[in-house]
Formats: sequence, C-alpha cells, structure tokens
Amino acid sequence: MKGDADQSGMTHVGADGRPRMVDVGEKEVTARGARAEAFVRMSPGLLELVRRDALEKGSVRDVARLAGIMAAKRTAELIPLCHQLPLDHAEVSVEVVEGGVLIVTEVRTHGRTGVEMEALTAAAAAALTVIDMGKAVDRGMVVEGLRVVEKWGGRSGHYRAEGVR
Repeated sequence: MKGDADQSGMTHVGADGRPRMVDVGEKEVTARGARAEAFVRMSPGLLELVRRDALEKGSVRDVARLAGIMAAKRTAELIPLCHQLPLDHAEVSVEVVEGGVLIVTEVRTHGRTGVEMEALTAAAAAALTVIDMGKAVDRGMVVEGLRVVEKWGGRSGHYRAEGVR
C-alpha cells in the first residue's frame, strides 16, 4: 500500500530500516493475474533432442511445466517477505523455438496482492529444470530475459511489457 511505505518509498523496509512484510489486510480482494517469461538458449544438438523428447531423463517440456507449477505454489517459501496466496490457476508453457526453449507462465488469484512473483518463480524454476535435464549434453545453456510480461488487477491496474512475443 502506498501509505505503508517508509520515507524512502520502500514498502518492504520499516521505519527502523529493517525488512518487513507489507500489511495488505486493508486492501480489497480482487481478481489478479500475471504472466512472465524466460528463454533458455542452448546448442542446436540439445534443442533437437528436446524437440523430439529424446533425452534419457524424459520429456524436458513436461517436467519443466510441472516444476514451474510446483514453484508457483511455493513462492512464499522461497522469496522472503512474499505473501502466501491461494492460487486459482497456474499454467506453464514450454515451447521449442529458434535457438532454445521459450517458457511462458500465467498465474491467477483472487487476493489482496499480486502474483507477479509467483509467475516469475514459475518461469525461473521451469528454466532451471530445462538446464538440469539438458546439462549432460550442453553445459553452456543460458537463461535469458526472465521478466514479467503482463500483470492485471489491483490498484496499480494493467501493465504490459514492450516487445512481448
């Protein structure tokens, strides 16, 4: 809440300078959602194995989707000061595209605070799962472009990043 910020404008820092969880108790419960994305750049050889579901560890896309959904549900355990939210929906898309794998997540809730962190955590966990499953073939994979691409609901309204695919 804007009135909940300290003199510097930081909502997660108390007047004493210590980190604190923001009090959202007075905020209205509204429908909220967020989408995030990440890209895992990889070698052409690994990309072809992912495309064909031919890795010994199994389907990279299926396991990464599951990891992302699980991570969204556990975000408050991973990110300090993040509120525990009851999620209405968590979806993770893992698509083979030129140069790598594109991960897009969407998370929705009815709550007093947004789900951007849940969407980002889902994308990050899915990307790390891709790396874990493919590292025996390509140790040089890189996660790029982890970001919120859209969010809606709450007082701050709608946001859509520039250059969204």
